[in-house]
Amino acid sequence: MGHSIPMGTQLGVGTAERAKTDATSIPWTIWCMVAGIASGMVGGIWDISWHMSIGRDTFWTPAHIAIQMTGVLVGIACGYLILSATFGGESAARETSVKIWGFRGPLGAFIAVWGCVAMLTSAPFDNWWHNAYGLDVKIVSPPHTLLSLGSFAIKVGALALMAGLMNRASEALRQRLMWLFAYVGATAVAQAGLILTQPTWPVYMHGASCYLAVAIGIPAVLVGTAWGADNKWACTRVAAIYTAILLAAEWILPLFPAEPKLGPVYQHVTHFIPLRFPLLFIVPAVVLDLLWNKVGEWKRWRLAAVTGAAFLMSFVAVQWPFANFLMSPAARNRIFGMAYFGYFDPAGFLYNPYAFVAAEKTRGQFWITMAVAVVAAMITSRLGLAWGDWMRRMRR
Repeated sequence: MGHSIPMGTQLGVGTAERAKTDATSIPWTIWCMVAGIASGMVGGIWDISWHMSIGRDTFWTPAHIAIQMTGVLVGIACGYLILSATFGGESAARETSVKIWGFRGPLGAFIAVWGCVAMLTSAPFDNWWHNAYGLDVKIVSPPHTLLSLGSFAIKVGALALMAGLMNRASEALRQRLMWLFAYVGATAVAQAGLILTQPTWPVYMHGASCYLAVAIGIPAVLVGTAWGADNKWACTRVAAIYTAILLAAEWILPLFPAEPKLGPVYQHVTHFIPLRFPLLFIVPAVVLDLLWNKVGEWKRWRLAAVTGAAFLMSFVAVQWPFANFLMSPAARNRIFGMAYFGYFDPAGFLYNPYAFVAAEKTRGQFWITMAVAVVAAMITSRLGLAWGDWMRRMRR
């Protein structure tokens, strides 16, 4: 790959100036955004564990603060990018920016700033919600939805910003950015997976509704970030980092003490309770990389149809038998985490937590739902390909 233009370099500059400004290091603004996203990822997983282990005692928990630090750190980085492009004297920043409401800056920075506002707004909204309606243990609630939308917008903005930089950068800088791009993509997949926690709980993994939920929520994010990276093993890289994040959470959280502060208490909890073993997205990710390396030039709808079907069929093929293992005594240990239950969970008292629940009442309903899941996976894969193509074209 020949010389291309990194962030902050004016288009059309001369050879001497280009050589002088050809960056080989990642801008501090990117590091600041990635740090904010990492803080939010840790805080989000920690907060869910906090609710399962302790309960919601106050808004000012370390987990909540870590989540809101995403908005602060990303806001600082994007605010600098926008203000320096708008009021700074350098024409280089203006050449690689767009103009919105009189301000100039990279498009990704504007998207991320919206996410910051949404995240920070969700904080008092969440506090008011609990004061008005009481405590809850649901992942999906109005304030959590606003928080999740803001968090996802930040990731979209960060990916767009990095994509624009990678598309203008030298090969050395592009390769360094690729890992950060994959990490942010993995946090987006993890966020989508957390939203789908309830319909994809192990007891539902022998029902078609579980795989319909995955088909609706995952391919757009996984396919989009991997396709946007335009790298031979990008999908595998994203899924591997996603797996590493959730495994680290599952294995590290129980090392720290915690006990319930609310009732009723059904489980004897003495340490933080992790969520669960990660879904096996790594297998369909490898399948998609192998597929794309052979048919990547197909028309997009044709590619989406094959991508969606390959993703869902390979995921079902590995997750269905793995669910049998998860429900067995062999998985009730620190490695696979099937012996952990939130303090409020009446598992073993009111129901059998190791028995599959049939979401579909008849075999016909099962196969209809599974067919709908295949179609949904194709549609969401098409959305992911469109998002990825948009990032491949990103320049400013």
